[in-house]
This record gives sequence, C-alpha cells and structure tokens, in this order.
Amino acid sequence: MTIGQVLEQLRADHPSVTIPKIRFLEDKGLIKPQRTPAGYRKFSEEDVDRLRYVLRMQRDHYLPLKVIGEHLDAIDRGMEPPPIEPTVPTVPTVALSADGLPAPESFRRSDNLRISRKELVKIAEVPEELLDQLEEFGLVRPLTTGHYDTDALVIAQAARDLADFGLEPRHLRAFKTAADREVGLVEQVVTPVRRSRDTSASARAEEAASEMAALAVRLHATLVKTGLRRL
Repeated sequence: MTIGQVLEQLRADHPSVTIPKIRFLEDKGLIKPQRTPAGYRKFSEEDVDRLRYVLRMQRDHYLPLKVIGEHLDAIDRGMEPPPIEPTVPTVPTVALSADGLPAPESFRRSDNLRISRKELVKIAEVPEELLDQLEEFGLVRPLTTGHYDTDALVIAQAARDLADFGLEPRHLRAFKTAADREVGLVEQVVTPVRRSRDTSASARAEEAASEMAALAVRLHATLVKTGLRRL
C-alpha cells in the first residue's frame, strides 16, 4: 500500500491522523515500510496493524512513544504486549492438561519468545549467581542471539523454588541426565519416521515426538508420586 492508502484505512478510527504523522512515526522507528527503487514507501498489512496499535495506545492510554516502542519490541520477540498497569511483558502460557501436567501441545514450540539476560533475571526473580550456575551445569543455555527462550525462564523459576529446599543447580544435573535419556528414547522412535520419503514425514515425526514427550512426563510424575507414598 501507498502512504495515501494507509491513511484511508486509518482515518475511520483515527480521523486526526495525517501523512506527516505517519512519517514521524517511521522516523521514530515504530514502523519500517519498504522502499521502492524510486524511494516511495510501500506499507504492508503488518505496518498498518502496528500503526493502529501506536495510535490506539496514544489515544486511549496516553502512552509516550518510548513506552509504545518497548511494547512493539516485546511483541516482535514473541512476548505478550504488557498490560497498561503494570507495564511488565508477560510470557506465553504453557499448555497443560486437566491434571496440570504438560499436554502434547506444550512440546510443540509455538512461540518465539526472546528475552534478554536482564529480563530473564527480573521476570524469573532469580539472582545473577543462580543463573550463572544453571548455565555452568548445562541446565540453561542462551540462544545464538544471546537471548533466552520460554524453556530457560521455566527452568530458572523451578530452580529458584527448589533452592528454597536446599537444592542447588549442581543437584539438578540428575534431572538433566534423566531428561537426556528420555529424549534419546523418543529420538529412536522418531528418527525412522522423519527419514521417510513421505511428504508428511516431518509433521508425523513432530506429532509423535510431542505425544511421547507428554506421556513420558506423565509416567515420570506418576512414578515419583508413587515413590513418595513409601516415604
């Protein structure tokens, strides 16, 4: 779309918006439309959605552009846009079954959450020292971009709570070893499926892996519960 076409779409809800306003928001880095070889702006539907978000946050909540930019950055990194009060981004909800155990859906990576080390420490409410130890013992690893994902956040929070019972990251290596063994069993089943020449092989392999992972966690949790009854 041209900037004029974008203006027509926005004016229904934001009659005061102007072309200079749209250009100003571009200068602030809130939208990044493509440019033709001649230098004309070409806007996508995503650009229009971002403009609607910016204008709505300004009109309804009087948020400064800096804060709105932080909202958009969180959205770009797979996080939920923060509520107006408090302005802290939230992470996607983990898919759970009725009994509270992870469902197969939770093993199908559907979010692209990327948070910085500082954000991880703040959201998980863990000290830097604990995160250092989790990385030292291979329980948490940053992504190639240097960010952390949802799994790192969940592990950090669990380690924080276990620390209240005197369990340190070095004690948690047993969990990592057990998990690696379970992954190995799933891999033995899934690998032949993935190598099939069937066009749906990849999808069937992912489906089998998520189902088996959920069953393995359910079995593990039940065995632990059974063992605790003998204490």
